[in-house]
Amino acid sequence: MLKSQRLAVLPIDSYDLDEELALVDRHEYGGQYDVFTFGSWSSHVLANASGAESDVTFRPHEGTLALTELGEQLPNIMTLVTTHFPLERLQWVRIFALREGIIAPHVDFLEWAKPGLRVQVPLRTSEESLHSENDTLYHIRRGEVWKIHSTDPHSARSTSTQARLSLCLDFTDEDVPLEISGTIPATRQVRVVEPPAPSDAELEELIASGETFTAQNLHARFRPFAELHFERKAHATAAFDWYIQAARRSGDEDLVAKAQAFRTYCIEKRAEDEAFVW
Repeated sequence: MLKSQRLAVLPIDSYDLDEELALVDRHEYGGQYDVFTFGSWSSHVLANASGAESDVTFRPHEGTLALTELGEQLPNIMTLVTTHFPLERLQWVRIFALREGIIAPHVDFLEWAKPGLRVQVPLRTSEESLHSENDTLYHIRRGEVWKIHSTDPHSARSTSTQARLSLCLDFTDEDVPLEISGTIPATRQVRVVEPPAPSDAELEELIASGETFTAQNLHARFRPFAELHFERKAHATAAFDWYIQAARRSGDEDLVAKAQAFRTYCIEKRAEDEAFVW
């Protein structure tokens, strides 16, 4: 069963966002999370603890929220945030952009003893954009407010040539209900996607690709394993199991160890500020 929850629907058509979304399209990103991502994915910070636009790496903090230079240029998006969400618990405001890309299955908040509450609201999206949680695929529609169950393996993919732009809000106190104001009724059921199971032939072809793994291409070659999770019914962690099996086909124990370490880093254990090195 899906643990992530649709909490509300916002009257997003009441906000003039086109020009501001176009500005986000042009905004540069430093690549701080490239180890998790394939294709075009980027994170754009509107508000954080420091107010510095370059301060991209998420971490819990105490104190007030400060607008970045980008946040100051996006008044309509920030009005949407301040109108509908409680600000006293809000720690980060970001926009995630995903275009013809995919995020490796991962677990958030591994670095900290206490997870926060993460909410996403698509500002621009299409049917080609999907989220995953464990073995479930689902689509978040524009304006829907979703509490993402971030402590189970999850991922996202968009095959669209236009970037999906999703507002990401991080709050303290995961277990405290989030009071959202000014909502509108949800008129459509949650969209869950049910792909077919992978065939033995498909899995063998994927795993056999490990015969051509090298230290230079090991990172890039993970993408098809993550992609299959969105095209066939499989648990998010299966991508790592297949990947490790494939690495064994290379005959190089160093590559197997690196594939196993990537699994650990993404879904099992990592330290604060730990960087994965390919």
